Amino acid sequence: MADPANSLDEQVRAADPDRWLSSRFVADERLRADLIALYAFEAELLAIPTRVTQPLLAEMRYVWWREQMDGVFAGVARKGHPVLEALTDIVARHGLDRTPFDALIEAHIGRVHGEPHDLDAFYTGPMQLAARVLGADNPVDAIPAGRVWGLMQTGRFDEARAALTEAGRAARALPVGAFPAVLPATLARSPEAGPTGRRLRLLWAAVRGRL
Repeated sequence: MADPANSLDEQVRAADPDRWLSSRFVADERLRADLIALYAFEAELLAIPTRVTQPLLAEMRYVWWREQMDGVFAGVARKGHPVLEALTDIVARHGLDRTPFDALIEAHIGRVHGEPHDLDAFYTGPMQLAARVLGADNPVDAIPAGRVWGLMQTGRFDEARAALTEAGRAARALPVGAFPAVLPATLARSPEAGPTGRRLRLLWAAVRGRL
């Protein structure tokens, strides 16, 4: 039987290679798996519009995920669903707030109906969750990096590069162990780089501990 943790790891590696590679810099194996579970949840939501063509059908799937959050935050995992089982565990262990999860789902529903990207819901909130899982008591320091990441993901590369200095200053206030949560923001320095260049950029930032 396949190991669920390995299954989630492979899912994120395929769907989100930059953040998957950033997670390799988390030394603690359990925390790395927790981070991967968060990213797998995001990957599941992101994949829905690629699997159904009608906005209403996509919305129905997002509503299903929203309903599953009741079980996740009640500590009752949906058996047999690796992402939901993992989320239920990490929500309990890390005392995570439900608001960013619901906001992300609602933002996806908005997107399938043609609404603009909600950068805070799509990127800033999830990056704060990631920093929290990795030990940041004050994950607001991850907000500027989350905004940089969001600007990059929506093609606003010049704005992302301009915002990187502020993100770097804020990131230095995070615990060392939480730095991999904001590490992908460093890619704003060379968003046009290919896979090898992106790996080197992430490695260099990780070694220096600076975006």
